[in-house]
Amino acid sequence: MKKIVLSIALVVSVLGVQAQNRKHVANFSLFQQYFNPSLTGYEGSMVKSFYRNQWTGFEDAPKTIFASAELDLADMASWKKDGVLKTNQNDSYNRQTGGKHAFGLTLLNDRFGPFKETQVQLSYGARVQLSEKLSLRWGTALAYSSQQLDGNKLTVDQENDPEFVDVIGNNGKVNRLDLNMGLTLTGENFYVGYAMQEITKGKLLSSGDEYLQNNVPQHHVVQAGFRAPVSDQFGVVVNSLYRYDSKLEETLEGQLKGVYQNMFWVGAGYRKDLAYSVNAGVRLSQLKIGYVYEMPAGDASSINRNTNEIMLTYNLIPVKYPKYGKKVTMW
Repeated sequence: MKKIVLSIALVVSVLGVQAQNRKHVANFSLFQQYFNPSLTGYEGSMVKSFYRNQWTGFEDAPKTIFASAELDLADMASWKKDGVLKTNQNDSYNRQTGGKHAFGLTLLNDRFGPFKETQVQLSYGARVQLSEKLSLRWGTALAYSSQQLDGNKLTVDQENDPEFVDVIGNNGKVNRLDLNMGLTLTGENFYVGYAMQEITKGKLLSSGDEYLQNNVPQHHVVQAGFRAPVSDQFGVVVNSLYRYDSKLEETLEGQLKGVYQNMFWVGAGYRKDLAYSVNAGVRLSQLKIGYVYEMPAGDASSINRNTNEIMLTYNLIPVKYPKYGKKVTMW
């Protein structure tokens, strides 16, 4: 079963889908800027990372390493003035109405069978205050990707298939540079945004082997989230993510979390026709540690292998989060 499933996946990849290999992130609510550049710095000045081991125990299964850094100039200005950011109800500091600019750097490395991919994004986000409680954010990112194929690791059903004559036993590489753009409406306890990735369809800059130069579609991303207190100590958080392109079509996923004292969270998630997940985490001062256990479902249930994902985030500027009171400070 391992070889059959993997062979199918790899053949489909060589036929053109690999260039559109969709990266899944179970804890997508904590890495919003990867999907929409307008959310760069949305949670403040932070470094973030996750490691995803998909289909654990499956030979040549996907493994993803992610790291990012975000700097919100609102944090810098307030930190120089007060020395610490306070997110309680009586504090005058409010990221919604503070500085208007944020910058980010994102790195991602993904390996799946004979394929390796590296992504780098340089993002910029800005916001305009619409009212006391609403802000409109927009952003753009310069996105670079490098994909490599090791033909010696490729398995096909027919060894002498002419369709793969240029692939088997050869190394291939393709590089692309493109633009992403996004727009998000935010309030203290909600956000809803839209982003377009690969705006020029890979035509801004592209080089490499011709057989890997696939037709790159635009990617459409919609994100939304809402959080609310249930009591002085408990709160709930709901996040959703929708993605669509003409090759891989649509993916829809959602996540529900329960938060205690803005320190601990537990939750569950569902990716339509692909996976169920459970997650938990803790915030220790400026550090957040989270874990997700994902189980295949629907179209992916034949794989019968689970996924582990570990994430870390750290505030670059000290933040004092409230443990009590009617305010939820996690997404």
